[in-house]
Order: sequence, then C-alpha cells, then structure tokens
Amino acid sequence: MSVTVVGSLNEDVLVRVPRLPGRGETVVGRETVLAPGGKGANQAAAAGRLGGAVAAVGRVGDDPAGDRQLAALAGTGVDVTAVVRTPEVPTGSATIPVEDGSGENLIVVVPGANAQLRPADVDVAAVREARVVLLQLEVPLETVQAAAAAATGTVVLTPAPPQPLPPGLLTRVDVLVPNEHELRQLAGAPAGDRTPGELAQLARGLTAGTVVVTLGGRGALLVPDDGPALLQPPLPVRPVDTTGAGDAFCGALAVALAAGSTAAEAVATAATVAALSTTGPGARGALPDAAALAAARPGLPAAVPVDEASG
Repeated sequence: MSVTVVGSLNEDVLVRVPRLPGRGETVVGRETVLAPGGKGANQAAAAGRLGGAVAAVGRVGDDPAGDRQLAALAGTGVDVTAVVRTPEVPTGSATIPVEDGSGENLIVVVPGANAQLRPADVDVAAVREARVVLLQLEVPLETVQAAAAAATGTVVLTPAPPQPLPPGLLTRVDVLVPNEHELRQLAGAPAGDRTPGELAQLARGLTAGTVVVTLGGRGALLVPDDGPALLQPPLPVRPVDTTGAGDAFCGALAVALAAGSTAAEAVATAATVAALSTTGPGARGALPDAAALAAARPGLPAAVPVDEASG
C-alpha cells in the first residue's frame, strides 16, 4: 500500500443552522443530513479520491451505519479489508451543526466501535508495508502507538482530539499535523493569537521531526526538521462547509509524501485539496480527484518564509 490510514469511521449527522449556538443556547436547525465521516475515514477518502493504493484500518458496528460507511469508503477507491465488524457495538457517530454563510462548525463525537480498535487489529501488512501510515487520536492511544511502532514507512499523526502524547510516540512520528489550538495544548501554551514565527517556535519545542500546523483560512505553516519555516497561504475559494477540511489536508499530504514529494510541495498539494473540500457540503461532498487538484494547483499563492527569530 502507498497510504494506510488507521483511525475512526463515523456516521455524521449534519445540521444546518443560521449561527452556531453558545453555551446553554438553543438554535433551530434548517435541515439534517446523514453523511459518512470520522477523521480516519475522511482522511482515507481524501487520499483515495486522489488515486493510488489506499487502505483503511478500523472498526465499525455490525449495523446499517457500518454498511454505509464501508460502502462509502470503497466508493472512493479505499481498500476496506482491514476494517473489522464489531458485534453489539454501534458504529461511531458525530453530530455537527454547520453555520450558514461561514461554513464553520462544532463537532460532538460518540466513538462507538472506534473505541474497540485494539493493537492486534493494526498488526497487519497494510500497516507494516505502507509508504505512509496516517494516524489520529479518535481511537485508543495504545492502538495508535502500536500502529506507529509497526510502521516501516513515514508516520504522520494528527493529534486530534488533543491529549498528552507519550514521548515514545512522538519519537516514532515523522510528521506531526496539529491545528493551532492543538499545537498550543501540546506545547502547554496559553490561549491567544500568535504570529507564524511564534507558532514555529512552539512547534520546534515539541519534536525534532517535521511539524505542519493547519491554520484554517490563513493556510498552513510548515516547520521542517532541516530548514526554515514556510507559511503556505490558502487557495482562494468561497467556502460552503469547512467540516473535514483538516482531514482532507492530511489525506492529501499523505498521498503526496508517498509519491516522493518534498515537504513543501506536499503541503502545497494538501492546502489546495483542503480548500477545494470546503466548496461543498459535509466532510466529503467536495473532495477533489487528481484532475481537479491539477486544475486548481496553479492558483495557489506561493509559500513565504517565516521569520522565527523575531517570533
């Protein structure tokens, strides 16, 4: 396999709302839509849409939702042979209110079968032989660690939902891909706006490996292990729904790295795919294929160096 994704498979319940609710507030939704989701499955689908050999490793329930998730992944070209059915446990789910206009969202996840993914489940050829193994934290941490230990290729980790990472896991990760909030939490830094230089300093304090910080509408920050940081501005698009944009970024990043791209070129590819993914509804409603990526890529602004010395 070129890319193997170990992670969660969920059924998303998307709710369109005029604005996101505050604490204790009720907001009336406009419509509800069922859609395939889960960070692992979304990343695998994004990678699968771009072509190449992509496999998913995870668990679903022995229920209709599990049927739908497997069919949806297979429809994007992903090998689901290593996704295990789990009797008497429901497929994971996520409830996601999406704000009209901005496309911003909130996400509440119920893990279901994802919580049953065990280290033995990742002791498979798809993990051991992949050029890139892509991981997240919506499955048990011990299983994530087992997958990283079994991998012989490049290990990419999205530390979401954020939690303390064992030092042994970080030493096995070649590319860490947090968003700005996750980076702050991992670094133990207080909340607050930071310049790209300040974010780069936080990233370098976490690991000696490469860090790619996703910044939403500001693009992505590449902090390589062997050179200066680069800020990759986003592709200009009109967003409809930002759900899953970070997952699309990671799936595309993994495909580019597996194909031998440099870190900077892989981030440029990932930024283009992430932006295109926001132009349709749901986490997978607008995932581009290789042709759409190639057509849009020339419109991506060039990356710019970051002054880390001044913060």
